Amino acid sequence: MSNGFDRRALLRGAAAFCAMPAWAQNAREAEWASSGRVGAFSLGVASGFPQPDGFSVWTRLAPQPMQADGGIPPLRIQARCEIASDPQFANVVQALPLVAEPSRAHSLHGFASGLQADSWYWYRFISGGLVSPVGRARTAPAPSALPAKLRLILASCQHFEAGHFSAWRHAAQQEADAVLFVGDYIYENHYSRATRLREHDGDAPRDLAGYRRRYAHYKSDADLQAAHAAFPWMLMWDDHEVENDYAALASARLIEPAEFARQRLAAYQAYWEHQPMPRSAAVFTGPELALHTRLRWGNLADLWTLDTRQFRSVHACQAPPGSGGKDGGQLVSANSCAELADPDRSLLGAAQERWIGGELAASSAAWRVLAQPTQVSATTLPGRPGGSDQVWTDAWDGYPAARERLLKAASQGSKSVLTLGGDVHRHVAANLRAVSNDERSPILASEFVATSISSRGLNDVALTALKAHNPDITHARSDERGYALVDIDVKKAACDFIGTTHPVRNSSVFRRQARFEVALNSPGVKLAS
Repeated sequence: MSNGFDRRALLRGAAAFCAMPAWAQNAREAEWASSGRVGAFSLGVASGFPQPDGFSVWTRLAPQPMQADGGIPPLRIQARCEIASDPQFANVVQALPLVAEPSRAHSLHGFASGLQADSWYWYRFISGGLVSPVGRARTAPAPSALPAKLRLILASCQHFEAGHFSAWRHAAQQEADAVLFVGDYIYENHYSRATRLREHDGDAPRDLAGYRRRYAHYKSDADLQAAHAAFPWMLMWDDHEVENDYAALASARLIEPAEFARQRLAAYQAYWEHQPMPRSAAVFTGPELALHTRLRWGNLADLWTLDTRQFRSVHACQAPPGSGGKDGGQLVSANSCAELADPDRSLLGAAQERWIGGELAASSAAWRVLAQPTQVSATTLPGRPGGSDQVWTDAWDGYPAARERLLKAASQGSKSVLTLGGDVHRHVAANLRAVSNDERSPILASEFVATSISSRGLNDVALTALKAHNPDITHARSDERGYALVDIDVKKAACDFIGTTHPVRNSSVFRRQARFEVALNSPGVKLAS
């Protein structure tokens, strides 16, 4: 294995917990250290958001993860994260002192810095005489460097009940620089009993204890843990981390704003407690969480993660609060919903729009990559004969002015603009034009969307109608689950769509569904051999 990292050993549960000399700082922590909590690191380890000199690291102390307190008394627990240049930890280059706070579910967040650029490292956590599994992370190239390539594993939408996370087992064996996860890490809702392959532990979460339990359930999955340990992750959320189709502080269930604000705050805290964080979100204070950030890969690529959920305008033509109706995504006639044309409506929020506009203008990278949770290209459906198109209001189609502003900002300067997304449970390759689906309109950018890890997709009838009505979509398949491999170099960006039939089982076999490429400074996706 390259870089000395044995993925097969990881999948067998290598680097299992072992005892080391206790170094607890006081008597109560000594009691914690001697209590035999061998499963203290039951939720695995993770790293993320690589920078030229470092990356973030995460774990959570939880010997009994399905309990509200993780099985730990309300103590402040001392810990450290060791970072080494070799998997045997013969050369430990940094030791980060950390404290696990009971108010933050005894999660541990750290930021390595001062490391060598463009290098792989190994890390582990130590607390109370216990040692975590080993994870592998890497730093980004130096800002002035021109690396040969950037390889990303693009993924989203992992409903636990819809299937097994075998895609992560397959992905963990790839050679890649990072995972780009663009939303729906957990699901708050349930599948029908007839379609479940396995079951959520507990009811739909609405409070902090419920969300913590849901994350603990997902992060107990061995295949998901393996993928976290194998690569650093860049993460962005979508809606199911809180509630399906919510918009800013508006619940799709049309509950009172104050009640939903409490629910959202609990969901955001649980997300923070269970993921590696960018430096912009190093401390959780609530009620907002600044997740949008940039990954700079030398002079080859600038990649930005965009938050399309936390700051968006409410859905167009929604039901009024207290009406007994439901908000969220719905099909509306474009001509009958005047709000769709409102230029002030935004999917990113005004502040984030200004931020990404400035970032795009300042970038001199060969490739500029916009990573956000969903499909940017049009997905309208035909209306009744003589009528207008049907628009899904939860998607970019529901915010056309915002999409136009984003593409206009992206089109200034370099022509090598790529958008990466998820959410729609299908592999997609598409062209992004100034005027959607108008062949006379210039192609401004190219788009790749990864299908879901496990969540089911559209049926064939609906997908056929979608493709026929949106010629900008060059490729779309909803029948397979999986992920995408995105390779970016100085000549082209290529995307391998990896899939298997739905539903995903432990024994599922993954294969390459199709490969598409985009040439540098020549926007437009093309099928590759």
